[in-house]
Amino acid sequence: MRGMVNGLASPVPLAPRLPAVLQEDDFLRQFLRAFDDALAPVFTTLDGLDSYFDPRLAPEDFLDWLADWVGIRLDESWPTDQRRAVVANAAMIHRRRGTLPGVSDAVRLSVGGALDVQIEDSGGASWSSTPGADFPGTPAALLHVRVFADSPEDVNVRRLEGVINAVKPAHVFHKLEIVPRVTLLPDDS
Repeated sequence: MRGMVNGLASPVPLAPRLPAVLQEDDFLRQFLRAFDDALAPVFTTLDGLDSYFDPRLAPEDFLDWLADWVGIRLDESWPTDQRRAVVANAAMIHRRRGTLPGVSDAVRLSVGGALDVQIEDSGGASWSSTPGADFPGTPAALLHVRVFADSPEDVNVRRLEGVINAVKPAHVFHKLEIVPRVTLLPDDS
């Protein structure tokens, strides 16, 4: 938590800014030193303010505030590096939201340990330029999200479903499949 820092010198001490006549008053100089101690962390914070808005540099307790600010919900179980990456990529996630690459990026960022993400779109459409013609692809829009992971038990399926629902178009159904990594034995080659 940020606050008073013992021994932190103020970059802008108040006593030297007084008129010359008042600078000689010892009581006033001691009185202003208390304000210098209280304002030093404020000046230090303002000098490094840009680092509070950079997810790679922000204090850990500030990440949740940044995530709320950019409209992202972070999972408390994620490691700090993953939380920083999700907040740093929030603009890209929002910009590509509803597209296959956007869903893929969001899934990849939210699943720690994902080796690969494949998404197949059914190609369904709800209109045709020719009246009475068959729809291209399957009639219903469907996303098949396949996540390849080292250990399927490490993937929080409920959380992943929430991420997919948040970034895909609302009218499109999806099917999620977690695929474990397959290790080929020397005899299998």
